[in-house]
Amino acid sequence: MPRVLVTEKLAERGLTALADAGHDVEVRLGLSPAELVEAVAGVSALIVRSATKVTAEVLEAGTSLVVVGRAGVGVDNVDVEAATRRGVMVVNAPVANILSNAEHTMALLLSQARNISRADNALRSGRWERAKWEGVELYGKTLAILGLGNVGRLVAQRASSFGMRITAYDPFVAPDRGRQLGVELGTLDEVVAQADFIAVCLAKTPETVGIVGKDLLAKAKPGVRIVNSARGGLIDEDALNEALASGHVGGAALDVFDNEPGEGAEVDNPLFGHENVVVTPHLGASTREAQDKAGVTIAQQVVLALAGEFVPFAVNIAAAEASETVRPFLPLAEQLGRVFGSLSASLPDQVEIDYQGALAAEDTRILTLATLKGIFSVAGLDEPVSYVNAPQVAAARGLAYRESRSAASPDFVNLLTVRGGEHAISGTLAGARGTPRLVMFDGHAVEVPPAPNMLVVRNDDRAGMIGLVGTVLADAGVNIADMAVGRSAEGGTALMVLATDQAVPEEVVARLVSEPGILAADPVYA
Repeated sequence: MPRVLVTEKLAERGLTALADAGHDVEVRLGLSPAELVEAVAGVSALIVRSATKVTAEVLEAGTSLVVVGRAGVGVDNVDVEAATRRGVMVVNAPVANILSNAEHTMALLLSQARNISRADNALRSGRWERAKWEGVELYGKTLAILGLGNVGRLVAQRASSFGMRITAYDPFVAPDRGRQLGVELGTLDEVVAQADFIAVCLAKTPETVGIVGKDLLAKAKPGVRIVNSARGGLIDEDALNEALASGHVGGAALDVFDNEPGEGAEVDNPLFGHENVVVTPHLGASTREAQDKAGVTIAQQVVLALAGEFVPFAVNIAAAEASETVRPFLPLAEQLGRVFGSLSASLPDQVEIDYQGALAAEDTRILTLATLKGIFSVAGLDEPVSYVNAPQVAAARGLAYRESRSAASPDFVNLLTVRGGEHAISGTLAGARGTPRLVMFDGHAVEVPPAPNMLVVRNDDRAGMIGLVGTVLADAGVNIADMAVGRSAEGGTALMVLATDQAVPEEVVARLVSEPGILAADPVYA
């Protein structure tokens, strides 16, 4: 009888479903890291929520582990890479709490608009202050939604029923899809500048941390009100504190924070001192229904995984499912997707994944899924993107995709190309070790290994441009780790692809673009 270890509170219906499937369910709450390492020995499935850290050490000790289940959306407390290496499936419950989170966003929006918490506090303190707490109607106001994922779409639907005008920033939603949703898409600066209210509905990624900062807040209307029930860290709390103190931001309603202590701990945050700030202690998913759905969903996924059946919410996938020819190209396909996604200012209506050479004769569906996964991994979505759900994510955001193939590859044994909209990027594996190489950017032949931090510079094809770029980066303390230069076939322009030791700051990119001869500079991430 397979053993299932549950280390955090799970809905009773979920525990019952596990037991009914014939599994030995052991609930042990509050385990220390050392106790968890000891407890996981001989366990077939481990179910956690957000507090338990499933580290590489835990996975190594769990020699019998088949699956790790996260009863919620994010899996940042699980070492997914280590799990994949050990052949352990990671599953989650990505849609269990989206309705509760969207409703909480609306509750915060209404509370902020009508001063509900402030009026409540005053009345409980014995003060009848009807005139003081005059609010505003939502009808006719503009709501800017940052992130049009599962939660963002639900918020848009609900806010529309109040007669609000909905704009949204999400470069990974195709324009046609935005029109279908009744949402006006725009750049981050555009939607914030028009907004009476801003709802942050993004996932927390390196690209979205601090996205609502001092510069962005300065571009907003005076008196704008901000709601965040997504993730702490998306709003620069120091910048928000200053904007509230100056009156430029008229109010905020926050459910998540940079630093969130454990249950029962004392809290101290300067934002709590503002009378026009509504706060709740991360209650977005705290409904009976969401907790019940998360427990039941994760139990179902674990039961399927232990039975060896298809698991719809698997976050990772075993490389063994790809052929020996295809398997080495999985990291490259995902890296190409990430570079394409971060280079594209907006999502095209369609992308084509082209396979040339020996790959053209193989089953490349898993490489296509890896490419989609890479494209959406830089999008700041409110759910992890996996090989399993990548097609659904693409459909929800209006992205069509297709494969093409050719046995002939003039310059390389194998070549992968991702193209769509204004961009096309190619990659291959080079040498006996199969080292990934990016070999084409937008028609320019280059050769550079993909790196976590890269910069693509387009410039006039004339002397001194390489030195100019190197000098600007050196002045900013940015070290160039690798570099490739390609000339346009038509002549007149050239392209540089640089790998840097750290991300190039926005102000440095802006300085580059201001230099004569520099046509564009785009940070990308592989």
